[in-house]
Amino acid sequence: MKLYIKNMVCSRCKLVVKSEFEKAGIETLRIELGEIETRNQPEKSQMERLNAALKQFGFELIDDKKSRIIEKIKNNLVTLVHSHNNTIKVNLSDFISDKLRYDYNYLSNLFSEVEGITIEKYYINLRIERVKELLVYDELSLSEIADKLGYSSIAYLSSQFKKVTGLTPSFYKSHKEHKRKNIEDL
Repeated sequence: MKLYIKNMVCSRCKLVVKSEFEKAGIETLRIELGEIETRNQPEKSQMERLNAALKQFGFELIDDKKSRIIEKIKNNLVTLVHSHNNTIKVNLSDFISDKLRYDYNYLSNLFSEVEGITIEKYYINLRIERVKELLVYDELSLSEIADKLGYSSIAYLSSQFKKVTGLTPSFYKSHKEHKRKNIEDL
């Protein structure tokens, strides 16, 4: 049986969720971002205890179709931004449509309606948070970061960064207090 979990956006999240399923006595077959497959249908009491335990870590079981679709969109975008080669060969709308097998207009309208932000803006915010992360690590030049995240130029990255944060990347990097957002807060 497939179950869907809100805010499961990284490898550590998967470890926490897997641990909570084990504590609840629910055998898992497969774990992906935002979804987990179990061998059997968990009992209602197990699900209630599990959901309470997951909520302590900021996760939540999702039981309606629209919420599952939204989480799939988010998880695909997070995976894209954090992949080693995250430059997509098609535009974002085609990428999302292909991954979820739905018409992009439907997905876009649903996402905007539920999240209050467009898919494109959400994707931009994810990329900017990734830029912040890479700037703080101080291992890559701005040119390397732009290339890694699929920006066409340093100028475009800088322009988008300033538009979202109000700061230039170099000022952000030199600033002592780095304010990053959690993915689940985007």
